[in-house]
Amino acid sequence: MGKRRLEDALKKIDHPIEVVYRCFELDPHVERDVNYNIYEKLSKKYGMSLEQAKANCGNMARTAASEGLEFNFDTMILTNTFDAHRLTMFAKTKGLMKEMTERLLRAFYTESKHIGDHETLIKLAVEVGLDRDEVSAVLASNAMADDVRHDEEEASQYGIRSIPFFLVNKKYAITGAQPTETFVQSLQQIIDEEGLNAGGDMEGAVCDETGCEIPKK
Repeated sequence: MGKRRLEDALKKIDHPIEVVYRCFELDPHVERDVNYNIYEKLSKKYGMSLEQAKANCGNMARTAASEGLEFNFDTMILTNTFDAHRLTMFAKTKGLMKEMTERLLRAFYTESKHIGDHETLIKLAVEVGLDRDEVSAVLASNAMADDVRHDEEEASQYGIRSIPFFLVNKKYAITGAQPTETFVQSLQQIIDEEGLNAGGDMEGAVCDETGCEIPKK
């Protein structure tokens, strides 16, 4: 949802903005094949009942639907996403990272595909225009693993612990799936500040639904 709302916001801003996706695993230690569902996962992680977990997911699904997205939690297949991240980094070398990311998100949230399974990943990669043999070789090796780890280490250095998280010019943070207008207002405020402070030496601004808290000199 955060991705979709950001995309909608960018359509309303008359300023060039480049979006670069980074790798981040919420649970790097999860198995490739798991025997529990999203409700059981949330119940255990947050100490809530299964009914509460289902209610929370239901609310999220309805919010997603209002953004034109379809989330199917009942059939969602949890898995380790490290190989999916490696695939996106490979797609980046071919100029198809955005397309690969979008396809993986739809496969996971909407189509309930197993995005930890190599054959599934290969099929999805071919759909966006990647070469089957090249993708097979990447997934069968450790290719792009260092690139994924580099992004994750950088996220750790910035203190990022959750997603979605949007880092602008390596100085301003917009946290969470904020409403589209919040993205518009926050990004416009950042653009204005950057224009007024051409030296670009301001650090640590954080933006949320109330706007950006920008430190004063």
